[in-house]
This record gives sequence, structure tokens and C-alpha cells, in this order.
Amino acid sequence: MRTGRTGGNETILDTLPKNFLDRVQRYGEKKIAMRKKEFGIWREYTWADSFQHVKYFCLGLVSLGLERGNKVCIIGDNDPEFYWAELAVQSAGSVSIGIFTDSIPMEVEYIVNHSDANFVVAQDQEQCDKLLEIKHHVPKVKHVIYWDDRGLWSYDEPWLMSFAEIEALGREYEKDHPEAYEAFVSQGSGDDMAIFSYTSGTTGLPKGAMIAHRNFVGYIQNMMEVETWYDSDDYLSFSPMAWITEQDMGLTGHVINDFVVNFIESPETVRENIREIAPHSLLFSSRLWENLVSQVQMRISDTSLINRFIYRIFMPIGYKVADMRFEERKMNLIWRFLCMLGEVALFRPLRDQLGLSRIRFAYTSGAALSPDAVRFFRAIGVRLKNLYGSTEGIVHTVHRDNDLKFTSVGKPPPGMEIKIADNGEILIKGPSVFVGYYKDPKKTAETLRDGWFHTGDAGYIDEDGHLIYLDRVKDLLQLAGGEPFSPQYIEGRLKFSPYIRDVMAIGGADKAYVTTIIIIDFDNVGRWAEKHGLAYTTFVDLSQKPEVYDLILADIERVNQTLPTPARVRKFVLLHKEFDPDEAELTRTRKLRRAYMEDRLKQMIETVYSGGEEVRVQAEVKYRDGREGIIETAVQIRSLEEA
Repeated sequence: MRTGRTGGNETILDTLPKNFLDRVQRYGEKKIAMRKKEFGIWREYTWADSFQHVKYFCLGLVSLGLERGNKVCIIGDNDPEFYWAELAVQSAGSVSIGIFTDSIPMEVEYIVNHSDANFVVAQDQEQCDKLLEIKHHVPKVKHVIYWDDRGLWSYDEPWLMSFAEIEALGREYEKDHPEAYEAFVSQGSGDDMAIFSYTSGTTGLPKGAMIAHRNFVGYIQNMMEVETWYDSDDYLSFSPMAWITEQDMGLTGHVINDFVVNFIESPETVRENIREIAPHSLLFSSRLWENLVSQVQMRISDTSLINRFIYRIFMPIGYKVADMRFEERKMNLIWRFLCMLGEVALFRPLRDQLGLSRIRFAYTSGAALSPDAVRFFRAIGVRLKNLYGSTEGIVHTVHRDNDLKFTSVGKPPPGMEIKIADNGEILIKGPSVFVGYYKDPKKTAETLRDGWFHTGDAGYIDEDGHLIYLDRVKDLLQLAGGEPFSPQYIEGRLKFSPYIRDVMAIGGADKAYVTTIIIIDFDNVGRWAEKHGLAYTTFVDLSQKPEVYDLILADIERVNQTLPTPARVRKFVLLHKEFDPDEAELTRTRKLRRAYMEDRLKQMIETVYSGGEEVRVQAEVKYRDGREGIIETAVQIRSLEEA
């Protein structure tokens, strides 16, 4: 079965559960809905299987007191149970709230209480332990329900219930209330809240963005005017379910476009699982795409002489072909032949190694992805597309296959409007724009004005109608000489290096030049050090090696050549530790909390700009034998010659 879906050939119902029930009635046992790899075996679930789980979990929650408009938090990895639980909650007319799995108990407590959650669905022992730790601080929660019982067999806690227990309650409830599930679904409306999606919290406490069913339906209708999915497509669900982008690309796409959702066995097996599935569509954050580029670059440097020769011969051809396609120039016979040769010798084998042999839709979202990374994937034949969006507006712009600019984030899909305010802020209007912030009418009024969502992002629309994203408005700065400076642009270009994991660019009206604080990629730099006979013990030790400073210096000089002279990096520091979301340095979507970090690293920044050559810091270290300790070390400050 291979049915194309475009924006006008099929009626889309007004809620996600209604669309889900429609697909169940259409496909039943005839079509696979999901796959999950468990213990080395891909387990398949039909639409009828999914229906049984969704229906009985919904009725089980209702039997425990779940009512329309109630809230249910879900914390766990991407699993069928996450999809089933969310659809079950929404079927009952309630609201689902995703929480990132790596959230610490204090963060979980905040979201559970702020959302007024009545139940929490948790994946496993780790997440249940977090809830038990804060049990007395979340009084509205009636039960915590887990779906993976490993390690929980000895727990004697009535507050905890298993997924299977809830489903059993649902079966009992159905005996006295036949067809109750279908009745609950039919009562739903597009104006009902589907989820609360908590923002990343770059400027303070996370805000609960209220997303209605009509927002998801409006999003998918817009996107179906741009893309064509097939019900035989395979989609890999990997990005966190607490992230709005996985909610719209994954769950919404699944129940409306009918594609098969595949769940990996574990984060450690993701590369192997992707190769096995070879998905047609894939959504990764910019960090994951950047990591793939780094892995390719490092593996090529470690491979045989012949493979390195093939890579160095054909990658420039791939880049040239990508540029010609971008410029809409026709390829002559010679370039077509070289492209075909490169496809056989390098590009096809490389895509296969990355699990991208069947990929049609490769998307990146979240933090801005370097144009260099987009160009790399286009060069090897992966049509990677930027999605520019937000928690509050879902997808604002997207690249089209035949209308790509490496430096842009695309054009708005039909149904979305974009304009630029006088201060350069990007404003969005359309059916996917959220309803408002939960319990925060003041912030809602500031952000939603006359139907326009004020994104807080800076950008401009070029002569071809493409949106050029610059940075956050508050982060787009001027140097002391009045020259414009975009920290995020510089950070993105530097992260194209396989040796750089994170970057924080610093400048401003009170600073005469740009500096950067850089986090090395410990694995890649470690391999480089071993290959060059450079001994080291810890992250701290490796990061401060003069040879490593020289290695990173070469990458900074490369990026400086692409920047206007006033915006070039003049000094840099290799930080002694990685940025950590548990220390509030990054958000849970791995965005840099810039204002917080500038305050946290105030002494280091002042030393850099005052002409110092090093700054003393205390650092936690973990040795290879498992020992941990705290040392005091000197972090070096390296200067570059002015261009």
C-alpha cells in the first residue's frame, strides 16, 4: 500500500484522537503502525494493537478519576507507551505534558505543580525515583504510572501503578460503559488543549505554552502543501517527546499521515538501529547533525589511505554539484559523469553507513545549524532541510527541495505569514500559533499581539522571499566600534569542526573585539591526541595542552576568513569542562543560556578582556579508573594575530 497525501485530497479531522480512531478503523490489523526494538528483535504493532492500548489506558485513567481538562505529565524515552499514553490522555479530553528525561527532581516538581497535573506517567525506576523523592511536594498527583517495571518489583508503594494495571482497570470499566472510549473521542473539539509544551527556559523559568488540537492540525495542513508523505514511509522517533518538534513531526504526522513510527532500542544503539530501518524521514536537532559530520570527518581521518583518497577526490565534486543545484545551474555531461562516479564510489556507501540510504525528508530544528553542515549533507546526497520554528508557533519556515539557500531557513509554508518588525524582530501569524501561556496572561499579552506571535528572534527576508535568521534579538549585539555581531552565527561556523563540541561567542558595546569560550569534543580530540602520541589523563588535562590550543586555533583562523574583520575572533579559551544542563548552563533542548553563562563566567571574561594570559579555576575531574576529585587548574587564554 502506498498512498500519497497532499493538502487537498483527504479530510483531516479536528483532533488527534479522532484522526487516530479513523486510521484504526481504516487499517486495523492490516497495517503496521509502530516498531520497537527490544532485546535485539524488532517488535511490530498494528493499528489495532495501538488501539487496544490507547483505549484501555484511557478508560483506566477515567476509572481513577481523570476528567476532561485535567493534566497528565509524561516523562520517559521515545517508546510506543509514550504515544499510547498521550493519545489516551487526549482521548479523555485531558492535556498531556511532556517532561525531558534528564530533568532533575526540582525541574520535574516545577512542571508537575505548575501544570496542575493529576497523574504522572513515568518510564522506569529512574523516573519513578525522582517522583518518589518529591512525592510530598506534588499533592495533586493521584498516581504515578510506569511502563518499564525493571527494578520496581520490590517497591511497596501504592502511589505507583503499572501501565498494565491501568489497562486492566480500563477493561473492567468498559464492561459497565460500552463504547465509552468512542464517546469521549467524539466529544473532543479542535479548540481543546492537546498539550502544554514547556519552553526551554533560556530567559528564566520554563513557560507552559498551550497548544490546541487545531494548532497541530493547522501545522500538518500547511506542511502537506509543501511535502508529500506515504503511508508506507518509515519514520524514526528519536528527538525527545517533550520537544514540540517531535510532537508535530512524530505523533501528529503518525496519526494523520499514517507512516510507521520506529523506536530505537537505546541511545547507544541508535546508529545501528537507523541503518536497520533506513528511515524515509528523520528529525534531528542541529547538535546531532553536527555530531554526524564530526563522526564522518574523524572516521575518514582514521581510515585506509585509499578511502581517504576517495573522500578527498569526490567530496569537492559533491560540494560543487550541491552549489550548482543551489544556483539552479545545469550540469554538463562531465559534471554529471563525475557526480555518478562519486555516487558509486563515495556518496551512496557513506549514506548507507549513516542509515540514510532511503532518506527523503531529513530535517533539522532547534538551535541554528551551520550552513557548512547543511552543505555537507547536500554534497553527499542528503536533502537536509532547515525547519525554523518554536514551541509557540510549531513550524514557521521550511526549505523546499527545489528552492534552497544554505544561509536561509526557508520560506513559510502556505497558511503562515511572516513579517519583520521595525526592530528587526521576526513576527509570525498562522493556524499553528499557540493559544497562550498557562497561568501567565501578562506574558501572553506581550507575546501575542493582534494575532502576531513575537518570536524574540532577529532576521530579515531577502529578495527571494527566504527568511535569514540572525540570532535572538537580545543577543544580536554591536561591538564598541558600532559593528554588528551575531554570536550564534560564529558559534555555528565553529561547531562544524570535529574537534569543537560547544562554543560561546562573546562581544558587546563595551567590548572592542570578539572572544570565544570553546568546549572541545573530548572523544574526537582524544583520538587525535592518541594518534599524535600526545599523553593525557582527564578532560581538564587534555583541554589545556598547548598542542590542542594549536589544533583549535587552526579552526578559528579558518572561520575568521569568512567573517568581516571587526567580527573576527581575537582571543579564545578552551574551557576545562563541558556545558551541563543540570547546572542550568544549557536548556534541556541544549540551547545556551547566554545571560546566565556570562554571569557565571564573569571572572574569566573580565580576565580575557583585561589582557590576562590565564585564569585559575576549580574543576571536578573523573579519572579513567573511576576515581573523582577536585583540582585547581589554570585555564589558558590564547590570542590571535589581528587580520
